[in-house]
Amino acid sequence: MSTTYIVVTAVAAFMVAFSALSVFIKAPWVTQPLTEYGVPRSWWTWLGLAKAAGAVGLVAGLWIPAIGLAAGIGVALYFTGALITVIRARSYAHVAWPMVYAAPAVAALFLA
Repeated sequence: MSTTYIVVTAVAAFMVAFSALSVFIKAPWVTQPLTEYGVPRSWWTWLGLAKAAGAVGLVAGLWIPAIGLAAGIGVALYFTGALITVIRARSYAHVAWPMVYAAPAVAALFLA
């Protein structure tokens, strides 16, 4: 296991955890776009839990590679869905954000 992999995985886990926390505390920079995209409020907690599980899985993957692999794939798929949601809502100014959060997780997958 390389130092690069550990650092990239830690950054990915931190970013995904921050994203989950932002949903849990209902930060306006998250809730306002979710409302604009048409994401039902009843989904927000589940989306936050999915991101939190992804962050925990990325960290656990440092010791159990299969869990890290599954978490990395899950996080990549989650943010792919977020990207599709943003595009379908025609909120093109926000297209970069799902990719920013997905990039470290995808990089960790490739480094694994």
